[in-house]
Amino acid sequence: MQKNILFFFCFLSFIGCTEAQDNSIFTIGFEKSILSKILSEQRKVWIHIPNSNGGNENSSKERYPVIYLLDGDANFNSVVSITEFMSEAGLCPPMMVVGILHPARMFDLTIGADKDFPGRVGKGEKFISYIENELMPYIESNYPTAAYKIFIGHSVGGLTVVNTLLHQPNLFDAYVSLDGALWWNDQKIVKEAKVILPTENYVRKTLFIALANRMEKGIDTLAVQKDTTESTVLIRSNLELIKDVINNKKNQLRFKHKYYEEDDHSSIRLVGEYDALRFIFDYYKLKIYNSELEDANFKLDSLLVTHYNNVSDQLGYLVKPNESQVNNLGYRMLRQKQFDKAEALFKLNITSYPQTANCYDGLGDLYLAKGDKLKAIESFKKTLSLKEIPETKEKLLQLVKAMK
Repeated sequence: MQKNILFFFCFLSFIGCTEAQDNSIFTIGFEKSILSKILSEQRKVWIHIPNSNGGNENSSKERYPVIYLLDGDANFNSVVSITEFMSEAGLCPPMMVVGILHPARMFDLTIGADKDFPGRVGKGEKFISYIENELMPYIESNYPTAAYKIFIGHSVGGLTVVNTLLHQPNLFDAYVSLDGALWWNDQKIVKEAKVILPTENYVRKTLFIALANRMEKGIDTLAVQKDTTESTVLIRSNLELIKDVINNKKNQLRFKHKYYEEDDHSSIRLVGEYDALRFIFDYYKLKIYNSELEDANFKLDSLLVTHYNNVSDQLGYLVKPNESQVNNLGYRMLRQKQFDKAEALFKLNITSYPQTANCYDGLGDLYLAKGDKLKAIESFKKTLSLKEIPETKEKLLQLVKAMK
């Protein structure tokens, strides 16, 4: 089963001034229905594949980290918009988003019972088993996924995220709890954290917690911890967990929390999702200073290799220097007549993408600018052997004529 999911307004907010023909339809994802033996029912998910891969189910050589997103119907639009914006800005890799829909979210996203929900017992263990043993294998066998996985949840979804971090920490690489309902079942998860956090090893794991302002006027995050009323139990539960995480730094959990004084339980989702992903990928953006661009002796290729080696180490799989980024830098150095730097960059692209015609075309332009016609001809011939590019063909013809 497959349906296009149409989200005009949210999608238009991040495509900016892109123009389309009249009556064109924008889609940011598609729906799949999966038969779950564990849950004994059909379960629906919404899937987004990055725009860099056409935004559809086409096969791709590139592999993408995956965000598994709870309450997909409420959060899919915003997270897709954020990931596309951030990847375009070089702040994170392009990512798949899998929005999980819930026929009965309180059953999916809670474990055990709570006095405020009499007769309703959460079946969260079964739901996580479905994610681990059915949904993840389906996504990984049908789509171009990389090993890195992020788990995002809001409210009781945040409760599920924290519960998974504590009890199945290896299921995901990064965990995001947005105003998580950690009060559930008499704060059971907070009490469990006090036992688990000091003994668990969370090396290479990341947690981000966002807190909304749910307090009365004049109350701050210090004063509220002395309160005992039911209206503040959510923020008090989160603050207690935050305190325990901070006090157990030896477990190596990479952690950040943020309190949003101007946001409530609903509005925290968008800003919290963005800040969480900025924190998770704070190492991803490549920083190059003008002084480095202008310095003829500065090795841009070495900077790129070092940076992407670090990115690869953080993500746990090989991430090559971005072809377009390296190509643009190469031509910038070429225009500035920094030929050695330009050559090193074009050759770096060839090393990373030996079957991509454009990489050899850039090297050919460099040799042409240097007056090395034989090497330019060789590079242009290699380009055309991989892809027929009219502009390259014309450059080669002109060079061959000039050599006669």
